[in-house]
Amino acid sequence: MTDLVVRPSAKGLLGSVPVPSDKSIGHRALLFSAVADGTSTIKGFSRGEDNLSTLAAIRALGVVVDEVSATELRVHGVSLRGLRQASAPLDCGNSGTTMRLMTGLLAGQRFASTLIGDASLTKRPMMRVIGPLRLRGARLDGTPNPARPSELTAPLTIHALEKNARLRGLEYESPVSSAQVKSAILLSGLDAEAATLFKEPVISRDHTERMLRAMGAPIGTMASVVSLDPTGWDGKLAPLDVDIPGDLSAAAFLLVAAQVVPESRVTVRDVGINPTRTGLLEIAREMGAGLVVDPSNERGGEPVGTLHAFHAPLVATRAGGERVSRAIDEICIACALAARAAGTTRIEGARELRVKESDRIAMMATTLRAFGVTCEELDDGLVIDGTDNPLRAAVVDSGGDHRVAMTAVVLGLLADGPSRIRDVDCIATSFPRFVGTLRALGADVQVG
Repeated sequence: MTDLVVRPSAKGLLGSVPVPSDKSIGHRALLFSAVADGTSTIKGFSRGEDNLSTLAAIRALGVVVDEVSATELRVHGVSLRGLRQASAPLDCGNSGTTMRLMTGLLAGQRFASTLIGDASLTKRPMMRVIGPLRLRGARLDGTPNPARPSELTAPLTIHALEKNARLRGLEYESPVSSAQVKSAILLSGLDAEAATLFKEPVISRDHTERMLRAMGAPIGTMASVVSLDPTGWDGKLAPLDVDIPGDLSAAAFLLVAAQVVPESRVTVRDVGINPTRTGLLEIAREMGAGLVVDPSNERGGEPVGTLHAFHAPLVATRAGGERVSRAIDEICIACALAARAAGTTRIEGARELRVKESDRIAMMATTLRAFGVTCEELDDGLVIDGTDNPLRAAVVDSGGDHRVAMTAVVLGLLADGPSRIRDVDCIATSFPRFVGTLRALGADVQVG
């Protein structure tokens, strides 16, 4: 396992940098192109480990993918019924998106599949997709969780549908707002015999709806309800020609670092600013952050812009509800903002963080306390007391969670001495060049 040694910043972070392309969009571009009728071109592909898991999975299912360059792929789609049985279990690595979306895609196939993952993914709850898919006739089995008898985890087995059988229509109201659950249900509905209607408490990220609509799928949306009615549709998805924008979730670590390190000015170029993903930007603005969003254009139906961040005094806030839902992947780094905000910040409605790559609520409470930040762990969030004093140099274990690891690095820039962040190989799942990018901005981060 690799460690990082982070030394406190003696000067501001300065520069203009790119970030990896949006891995959420990358997963979907690969999966949807795989079942398109024709050849798709995907530019700006991230080679983070999560996206590479999806790439390996579609290849194992018989889809030919040409690597034109390190960041450009040509995917030769096989249509909705053209996938073939893999010769071995499909390894989803650490990627919950790969496993849950693949489950939806494979639920209506005429062949069986097994999905496996690493130790972290094997602990994550899968009944949230298995349950609704079973309601529409899919035959799925998971591995019982001894600690939670009603829960199933990976490995997952997806049994073949009988010859000429199709999945049923479905009306489903999800108890959680989850783009992964929503996407799995919609993918399973593409070849169903009747309509799919999916409702969630608040709108989760909508990359699936945007992309499938652009490919000609009969998708409709109204508030937090999505419908897909294949009646009268020819079942053909048009191939994609997409240039994936930068990942706002990756950019968030750099933007927050600029907020909390004095005299910093950082620009992140060509970032996706889909409004279902911008909860962190709204939280930061409410805290008084120095932040400018400069919209530029659209790529494949996704709004793109340049983000400028600079150090500014921060004040505490209370965040919950829809805003937290739209910032769920950025709550870890939002805790770094709270650690530097005057007053007490309360983050609520984030119970979903309990079942991510780690229990992120517990992990962030441990991490903040290690750096000397006073905080209280709630069932669904955190209460954090901000301070303008130097943080305490710390030794922190990431728990194998990339977002915890990157947040700890940012906190280390504010400490009173060198900090050590352990088990950071996980950062490669989403931001392989994170350390190099911070160094380019002037941070002192070394492998040690």
